[in-house]
Amino acid sequence: MLIRRQFRRDENRRGAVLVEMALVLPIFLAVVLGIIEFGRAMMVSQMITNAAREGTRMGIIDDETNSSVETWIKDFLSDAAGVNPNDVTVTITVDNPAAGNEVGNAEARDLITIVISVPFNKVQYVSGNFLNGKNLTARSAMRHE
Repeated sequence: MLIRRQFRRDENRRGAVLVEMALVLPIFLAVVLGIIEFGRAMMVSQMITNAAREGTRMGIIDDETNSSVETWIKDFLSDAAGVNPNDVTVTITVDNPAAGNEVGNAEARDLITIVISVPFNKVQYVSGNFLNGKNLTARSAMRHE
Protein backbone atom coordinates (compact mmCIF):
# COMPACT_ATOMS: atom_id res chain seq x y z
CA MET A 1 0.00 0.00 0.00
CA LEU A 2 2.82 2.37 0.80
CA ILE A 3 4.38 1.66 -2.59
CA ARG A 4 1.17 2.54 -4.42
CA ARG A 5 0.91 5.92 -2.71
CA GLN A 6 4.50 6.75 -3.61
CA PHE A 7 3.87 5.77 -7.23
CA ARG A 8 0.72 7.85 -7.47
CA ARG A 9 2.49 10.87 -6.04
CA ASP A 10 5.18 10.65 -8.79
CA GLU A 11 2.53 10.44 -11.50
CA ASN A 12 1.09 13.73 -10.32
CA ARG A 13 4.54 15.43 -10.54
CA ARG A 14 5.22 14.62 -14.21
CA GLY A 15 3.56 17.78 -15.44
CA ALA A 16 5.33 19.92 -12.83
CA VAL A 17 8.75 18.70 -14.00
CA LEU A 18 7.89 19.63 -17.58
CA VAL A 19 6.79 23.12 -16.56
CA GLU A 20 9.90 23.65 -14.42
CA MET A 21 12.14 22.59 -17.31
CA ALA A 22 10.29 24.94 -19.69
CA LEU A 23 10.93 27.82 -17.29
CA VAL A 24 14.59 27.07 -16.47
CA LEU A 25 15.94 25.82 -19.83
CA PRO A 26 15.82 29.17 -21.72
CA ILE A 27 17.59 30.94 -18.85
CA PHE A 28 20.20 28.20 -18.66
CA LEU A 29 20.84 28.34 -22.42
CA ALA A 30 21.15 32.14 -22.33
CA VAL A 31 23.75 31.88 -19.56
CA VAL A 32 25.72 29.21 -21.44
CA LEU A 33 25.67 31.24 -24.68
CA GLY A 34 26.73 34.34 -22.76
CA ILE A 35 29.69 32.48 -21.28
CA ILE A 36 30.69 31.29 -24.75
CA GLU A 37 30.45 34.80 -26.22
CA PHE A 38 32.40 36.48 -23.42
CA GLY A 39 35.03 33.73 -23.71
CA ARG A 40 35.30 34.43 -27.44
CA ALA A 41 35.62 38.17 -26.72
CA MET A 42 38.44 37.52 -24.24
CA MET A 43 40.24 35.19 -26.65
CA VAL A 44 40.06 37.60 -29.59
CA SER A 45 41.03 40.50 -27.32
CA GLN A 46 44.18 38.62 -26.25
CA MET A 47 45.00 37.82 -29.89
CA ILE A 48 44.59 41.50 -30.83
CA THR A 49 46.85 42.53 -27.94
CA ASN A 50 49.47 40.01 -29.04
CA ALA A 51 49.22 41.20 -32.67
CA ALA A 52 49.67 44.84 -31.58
CA ARG A 53 52.73 43.97 -29.52
CA GLU A 54 54.34 41.83 -32.23
CA GLY A 55 53.46 44.38 -34.93
CA THR A 56 55.11 47.13 -32.90
CA ARG A 57 58.20 44.96 -32.45
CA MET A 58 58.34 44.59 -36.23
CA GLY A 59 57.89 48.33 -36.69
CA ILE A 60 60.79 49.35 -34.46
CA ILE A 61 63.42 47.58 -36.53
CA ASP A 62 64.87 48.99 -39.75
CA ASP A 63 63.71 48.03 -43.25
CA GLU A 64 60.02 47.68 -42.34
CA THR A 65 57.15 49.65 -43.82
CA ASN A 66 53.68 50.48 -42.56
CA SER A 67 52.12 48.22 -45.19
CA SER A 68 54.30 45.22 -44.28
CA VAL A 69 53.50 45.63 -40.57
CA GLU A 70 49.78 46.03 -41.28
CA THR A 71 49.77 42.99 -43.58
CA TRP A 72 51.53 40.90 -40.95
CA ILE A 73 49.04 41.96 -38.27
CA LYS A 74 46.03 41.12 -40.45
CA ASP A 75 47.51 37.76 -41.48
CA PHE A 76 48.28 36.91 -37.85
CA LEU A 77 44.73 37.69 -36.72
CA SER A 78 43.28 35.77 -39.64
CA ASP A 79 45.33 32.66 -38.82
CA ALA A 80 45.21 32.82 -35.01
CA ALA A 81 41.67 34.02 -34.32
CA GLY A 82 39.81 33.56 -37.60
CA VAL A 83 39.25 37.29 -38.03
CA ASN A 84 38.50 38.53 -41.53
CA PRO A 85 41.37 40.89 -42.54
CA ASN A 86 38.83 43.37 -43.95
CA ASP A 87 37.32 43.78 -40.46
CA VAL A 88 40.63 44.76 -38.83
CA THR A 89 41.50 48.45 -38.47
CA VAL A 90 45.20 49.15 -37.92
CA THR A 91 46.47 52.65 -37.07
CA ILE A 92 50.24 53.22 -37.03
CA THR A 93 51.63 56.43 -35.57
CA VAL A 94 55.22 57.70 -35.44
CA ASP A 95 55.73 60.62 -33.03
CA ASN A 96 58.40 62.28 -35.21
CA PRO A 97 56.78 64.64 -37.77
CA ALA A 98 59.87 64.35 -39.99
CA ALA A 99 59.20 60.61 -40.40
CA GLY A 100 55.92 61.31 -42.17
CA ASN A 101 54.15 58.68 -40.04
CA GLU A 102 56.13 55.91 -41.78
CA VAL A 103 57.98 53.38 -39.60
CA GLY A 104 60.70 53.03 -42.24
CA ASN A 105 61.57 56.73 -41.84
CA ALA A 106 61.66 56.67 -38.03
CA GLU A 107 64.87 57.53 -36.26
CA ALA A 108 66.32 56.08 -33.07
CA ARG A 109 64.14 56.70 -29.98
CA ASP A 110 61.05 57.72 -32.02
CA LEU A 111 57.90 56.36 -30.41
CA ILE A 112 55.91 54.03 -32.66
CA THR A 113 52.34 53.31 -31.61
CA ILE A 114 50.02 50.72 -33.14
CA VAL A 115 46.30 50.59 -32.39
CA ILE A 116 44.22 47.65 -33.61
CA SER A 117 40.43 47.58 -33.52
CA VAL A 118 37.93 44.87 -34.49
CA PRO A 119 34.14 45.16 -34.10
CA PHE A 120 32.93 42.35 -31.86
CA ASN A 121 29.89 41.67 -34.01
CA LYS A 122 32.34 40.55 -36.77
CA VAL A 123 33.91 37.85 -34.58
CA GLN A 124 31.01 36.64 -32.44
CA TYR A 125 29.79 33.05 -32.69
CA VAL A 126 26.15 33.59 -31.76
CA SER A 127 24.19 36.57 -32.98
CA GLY A 128 22.82 38.45 -30.03
CA ASN A 129 23.12 41.62 -28.03
CA PHE A 130 25.78 40.49 -25.57
CA LEU A 131 28.55 42.83 -26.80
CA ASN A 132 26.86 44.15 -29.92
CA GLY A 133 28.25 47.51 -31.04
CA LYS A 134 31.46 47.16 -29.01
CA ASN A 135 34.97 47.25 -30.47
CA LEU A 136 37.80 45.05 -29.27
CA THR A 137 40.85 47.33 -29.20
CA ALA A 138 44.53 46.90 -28.37
CA ARG A 139 47.36 49.43 -28.25
CA SER A 140 51.12 48.97 -28.15
CA ALA A 141 53.95 51.52 -28.19
CA MET A 142 57.72 51.06 -28.42
CA ARG A 143 60.74 53.19 -29.22
CA HIS A 144 62.48 52.72 -32.58
CA GLU A 145 65.91 51.14 -32.33
